[in-house]
Amino acid sequence: MLKALSKFVLRLFGWRVIGGLPAGIKKCIVIEAPHTSNWDFVVGRLAFWYFGIKVKFLIKKEMFKPLLGPILIAMGGISVDRSKSSGLVDQIAALFEKYNSLYIVITPEGTRKLVPRWKRGFYFIAARAKVPIALGYLDYKYKEGGIGKVIYPTGDFIKDFAGIEDFYREKHPKYPEKFNLSQKNPA
Repeated sequence: MLKALSKFVLRLFGWRVIGGLPAGIKKCIVIEAPHTSNWDFVVGRLAFWYFGIKVKFLIKKEMFKPLLGPILIAMGGISVDRSKSSGLVDQIAALFEKYNSLYIVITPEGTRKLVPRWKRGFYFIAARAKVPIALGYLDYKYKEGGIGKVIYPTGDFIKDFAGIEDFYREKHPKYPEKFNLSQKNPA
């Protein structure tokens, strides 16, 4: 039902869904980028329903208000307190041990605003949990979204991120002035 509804809504607004997870991948981090608009969540959520992939996603705790919170939880939301360092990488990595199948969506930009560099937690979660990273994307120029390539962390963030950056360099965000791939000063 959700797949058919998602397909209808995406087609209604002119979006195409491309790619998907390779067969056999039961656990992974899915990064979703570019993330410059609230519409990214809506289109991305529809695309995952279209794929039939039950995902969980990280979202700031401030969104878990009395009315919206239960809806976010039902959709797979995991509350994140961004105001303090709380061992989130270890907590999320540990979740992969509890499930036979788990897909967690993370927006490495961490916000819809322009950021000087992406947050790197997605990479360290995947490395610690020994799961691949699927490159999810939205391209507003071509009105397509989906899952591109899948990478396996080698432990060399700079080298691995160069491949990620190359993939996203050709994607077109809704608001290009809010999208930055540069990892200068990656410490």
